[in-house]
Amino acid sequence: MTITSKLSEDGQELNIQVAGRFDFSSLQVFRDAYEKAEGSPQKYVIDLADAEYLDSSALGMLLALRDHAGGEQANIRILNAIPDVKKILIITKLDELFSVE
Repeated sequence: MTITSKLSEDGQELNIQVAGRFDFSSLQVFRDAYEKAEGSPQKYVIDLADAEYLDSSALGMLLALRDHAGGEQANIRILNAIPDVKKILIITKLDELFSVE
């Protein structure tokens, strides 16, 4: 599991990339990726192009990010999920809380 984050030049968007297994072992690293970001991003992008697996802990982490980012007003996009991961997001109806592209 590798999680990296990068803030846009204008400080408005935080891009978080997840590679490998997105599970309970990722909890603190994922939380640090957005809580320790400089500035106050208004948009978040979660790039799952290299994520091969996610479990219920990862779903909880995404919901925690949503709360941190403003709840219902949060602007969070999930990009590049492989079909199995995208299916989980749809089955759990997280595609209704996040923009899944």
